[in-house]
Amino acid sequence: MSRARPSAEFERLRTDAASCTRCALYERATQTVFGEGPVPAALMLMGEVPGDREDVEGHPFVGPAGRVLDDALAAAGIDRASAYLTNAVKHFKWRPAGKVRLHQKPNAKEVAACRVWWEAEVALVEPRLLCCLGATAAQAVFGSSFRVTRQRGTFVTLPTGVEATATLHPSALTGIADTHAADDVCPRPTLPGGVDPRPDAKKPIKDKGCGGKLPDKTLGADVTTDVVVK
Repeated sequence: MSRARPSAEFERLRTDAASCTRCALYERATQTVFGEGPVPAALMLMGEVPGDREDVEGHPFVGPAGRVLDDALAAAGIDRASAYLTNAVKHFKWRPAGKVRLHQKPNAKEVAACRVWWEAEVALVEPRLLCCLGATAAQAVFGSSFRVTRQRGTFVTLPTGVEATATLHPSALTGIADTHAADDVCPRPTLPGGVDPRPDAKKPIKDKGCGGKLPDKTLGADVTTDVVVK
């Protein structure tokens, strides 16, 4: 991996995204929620769309699903600060339910409008592994025909040379009523050749699989840990 680029380049990208009006989602969102983490980074995790807490705080994965992800990364021995976290769509899409704002799944036009941002992030971050969390992120990268339930753990080398795969979104293992979980069940991807995406890893990792069964929510942290690095 090449040297880190000047931070000014990343900050210019973040600033440009903050004023994005490429789709109508910005009209109801509090702010753009751009990616965060080291540049470059060995591991880049890309979810679907910011949630309510992300929209308010302006940071990715700080809501309930983010806590599941934090637990999984910690159990796997990965410092969250060493990974770059982002979403395929940068503005919160929601519908009102009384006083609560509930997630809505972004449509194809909205996902396509944000492609320019995550592609620029990949170019700057230069990850060894891009892991898509959930069906929407996976389809943004691999195409609309991609199904996480059938193709989870499949590795594809992107035109940029980055290895990419897909797995379930952490919210699949929470009680959140949102759109992430339906197509995503219990994958355990590995890099080709058993290479661990953690920079300090010394041993190969194994893909144990889970038979395609929906995991019990009490196993959330353990299953999500398997998803990310085992």
